[in-house]
Amino acid sequence: MTEEQCIWGTGRRKTSVARVRIRKGAGKITVNDKDLDEYFTIDRERGLVRSPLKTTKTQGDFDVLVNVRGGGLTGQAGAISLGIARALLKTNHALVESLREGGFLTRDSRMKERKKYGQKGARKSFQWTKR
Repeated sequence: MTEEQCIWGTGRRKTSVARVRIRKGAGKITVNDKDLDEYFTIDRERGLVRSPLKTTKTQGDFDVLVNVRGGGLTGQAGAISLGIARALLKTNHALVESLREGGFLTRDSRMKERKKYGQKGARKSFQWTKR
């Protein structure tokens, strides 16, 4: 891998789509042209983004650039985590066991259930009156 070469990884979670690029660097993570700590204010979401790098012990080796759209912050953090894991896998295929064991390569397929006709929502019905 050359110094200018970037490895791409795409992650999705709910309605969020993250396009992740990693390249050799000092470990700086940038999300939508902002620093990670500036974009995600909750520690749990920051930890979720950093967790694939911590698991593979490559936290200071790569710079991560992310463009993410759609969904909320938790969904975006999950999408970024999947994108980073997929990009790391392209750099070194020997990391597959640690990433698979941590559950970082599995796409979370849960989506919002659609509203049904004749009902108030996906599961909730209109109020039923006996008399």
